[in-house]
Amino acid sequence: MDQFLITGSSRIAGEVTISGAKNAALPLLAAMILAETSTTLHNVPSLQDVRTLIKLIAGMGIKIEKQGDTVTCDTKSIDNFYAPYDLVKTMRASILVLGPLLARFGEAEVSLPGGCAIGSRPVDQHLKAFEAMGAEISVENGYVKAKAPKGGKLIGCKFSFDMVTVGGTENVIIAATLAKGTTVLGNCALEPEVVDLANMLVAMGAKISGIGTSIMTIEGVERLHGCEYSVVADRVETGSYLAGALMTRGDVLTKKTSALLLTPVLEKFEDMGAVITTGDDWIRAQMKGRPLPVDIRTQPHPGFPTDMQAQVMAISCIADGTSTFIENIFENRFMHVPELNRLGASIQVDGHTAVVKGVESFTAAPVMATDLRASMSLVMAAATAEGESLIDRIYHIDRGYEDVENKLRSLGVNIERINTND
Repeated sequence: MDQFLITGSSRIAGEVTISGAKNAALPLLAAMILAETSTTLHNVPSLQDVRTLIKLIAGMGIKIEKQGDTVTCDTKSIDNFYAPYDLVKTMRASILVLGPLLARFGEAEVSLPGGCAIGSRPVDQHLKAFEAMGAEISVENGYVKAKAPKGGKLIGCKFSFDMVTVGGTENVIIAATLAKGTTVLGNCALEPEVVDLANMLVAMGAKISGIGTSIMTIEGVERLHGCEYSVVADRVETGSYLAGALMTRGDVLTKKTSALLLTPVLEKFEDMGAVITTGDDWIRAQMKGRPLPVDIRTQPHPGFPTDMQAQVMAISCIADGTSTFIENIFENRFMHVPELNRLGASIQVDGHTAVVKGVESFTAAPVMATDLRASMSLVMAAATAEGESLIDRIYHIDRGYEDVENKLRSLGVNIERINTND
């Protein structure tokens, strides 16, 4: 199991190129299953979750391969519609193959998913929507078994999600593209990754209106063709590296990204004292003094993203004053708090609220990554601390940040990957 050894007191400064978004790439890869001709997807990050989903899709007999940041997929050779537990258990996004398999081939058997232990992420909204479209759904021995109604086609319907769900919105949009008739979906997620998926589906021949709004209308078509498409930039990776500038009085320029993807985060960075400048495909954060305290309340997009909560909390740990964080998305998303406290932070948690009293600086300590985004908050905190910090369980960070140690080194962080198996 790999670890990071970080020698702190770094000033984080320089330029870094942002990768394609994991949370966009995964549904786009699943949507490739819909196409009757070859599909090419660019700007795909090299991450463990991406490799797992490609392996899962290949296990269905589909010809899919990744070279560099490009994935090509040809579904002509598909010979089964099965997603086994040994692959699905490692990532919740694998449930996204259910929609395209059911829509195009009329059947699917997919293991219930696993992934980060940051709270309940039920798939009941996915299944309710598929049932509303006429599918027969059963859950047996940990597997979702789904069959389209007689005739092999899902049927368009009106369905409103009980709660905002990114994965549910994505899965049902994918399935509705090949349904018979029109599907109207209410209370849809508005995240940029959902918009990216809808745009690629349109490029494949889907008929979708209301993209980027809470009500989307999908008019089913007979078939979809392949296309050439590029994954949107990773807004969380962008925000994470910019956060390093705020923590170390640094100066970070992120390239191949867009300020439109993370407006609420940039606004909070400015509230904390950073100077933010932007262009068409770049964002720069400059910080001279100690951060100012802020209050954060996570919300579905376009509110403040839960995936940036841990990183901004790490900044607030060394702010000049007291900050308050209210987590409204996942009930277990304060698991990084004890680890930040080990690094010298002063954080008290009461239910969904964390109160952070700023301290002068972090102090080096051994810590453990608890989930994907918490990993980066610990890395940035360790980079500011005097002395050496050892971060364990960094497989979490490898799930969401491409080439992370080389990118951090380019920004001045003294970081070394240690393989404990050596």
